[in-house]
Amino acid sequence: MSSFRKIKVKDKVQTTSDCAVVAFDVVEDLQPEFKYQAGQYLTLKAVIDGEEVRRSYSLCSSPLDTEWKVAIKQVEDGRFSTFANQLLKAGDTLEVMPPNGRFFLDLAPDQARNYVAFAAGSGITPILSIIKTHLQAEPKSTFKLFYVNQTVQSIILREEIEALKNQYLERLEVYHFLTREERDTPLFNGRLDREKLDTIFRIILDQDDIDHYFTCGPEEMIFMVRDFLLERGVGEKQIHFELFNTSGIRKKKKRKEADGSMTAVKMNINGIAINFDMPKGSNSLLDAALARNADLPFACKGGVCCTCRAKLVEGKVDMEVNYALEQDEVEAGYILTCQSIPLSEKVVVDFDA
Repeated sequence: MSSFRKIKVKDKVQTTSDCAVVAFDVVEDLQPEFKYQAGQYLTLKAVIDGEEVRRSYSLCSSPLDTEWKVAIKQVEDGRFSTFANQLLKAGDTLEVMPPNGRFFLDLAPDQARNYVAFAAGSGITPILSIIKTHLQAEPKSTFKLFYVNQTVQSIILREEIEALKNQYLERLEVYHFLTREERDTPLFNGRLDREKLDTIFRIILDQDDIDHYFTCGPEEMIFMVRDFLLERGVGEKQIHFELFNTSGIRKKKKRKEADGSMTAVKMNINGIAINFDMPKGSNSLLDAALARNADLPFACKGGVCCTCRAKLVEGKVDMEVNYALEQDEVEAGYILTCQSIPLSEKVVVDFDA
């Protein structure tokens, strides 16, 4: 199981008034451990006002360039994003977990694939990494990007996107949608919706020629795009999406009241066994362990990032939310410990499996 490493901030560039691109100086000895796929993320940890805060941010750099960069957009009441935008500076040290995440597709250098991406706001960060990497590694492939922002000035990584357009004139098309500025073409005014998607597929995209779709941004947009594509007959394995958070996502069902009985929990991590008892049905395995000062991997705590993934070796749990594990992983016994409520008298989980 990967653990945090102390990494220096190599550079920090403010790309918009509320978004900073942070580059990390990953020393040569750590580079094999920090090797990543385009679309993966880094989990960062810092002590802010005396409290440990963890957040995950997608890498916007390409692994082909041997760079590690994340774009951090400042959000309202966002403790880490405010710290990163206002206080963090080159030369500072952060604790960083090696790359993780499932939002990627294996490269196919000999194939001619046609990709489509739908992004909004900071959702461009993993998408940009994917675009840069696949266009460079797959010389016969193409990409069409549909990108939503409020204004031209708020477009994150705009200069990099424009540079890519110039570099891949015949293979990259970019369509900007603005919600607070008027465009000459009505299609590009406002957010993406089903009507706009209908128009896009009628006049811009040929579904029969598209191999894979990527989407990242607000959850409402992600699920709207996903459902739209599924209704058009696009295969599930052709649709790839990344959720950044779970704001607005509700639990699948109301948690039952704890009945007073206890669960004996055993967790294996890095070859060490952690044992404790907790009220059955009362809390997630992760939260119960953290309350006992266990050093476990986690980031979002919302069933999205997969950082807290472990294998259920024994016992029964109720996994309330899952937006990270594939069905075959669930069938193989893997769980998200941040969402798993113990239901049996004994539960054994293995983070090393």
